[in-house]
Amino acid sequence: MTKYPCENCKLRAHYDRRPKSPLGHLWRWHINFCPGWKAYFTHQDEKTKAELRGKYNFHKYQ
Repeated sequence: MTKYPCENCKLRAHYDRRPKSPLGHLWRWHINFCPGWKAYFTHQDEKTKAELRGKYNFHKYQ
């Protein structure tokens, strides 16, 4: 099983704690074009993808 840095990303953890902070906004904006996030997201099962879409309001790669 492949490990992705996005699983333990410090900016993602910061977003999870404080999504409206400047760093939270930066991370959320960043995932729209990050190749690491794309690889991480597209290799998840459909249930996990649905959870990530809801949690992060992320609708790319459908």
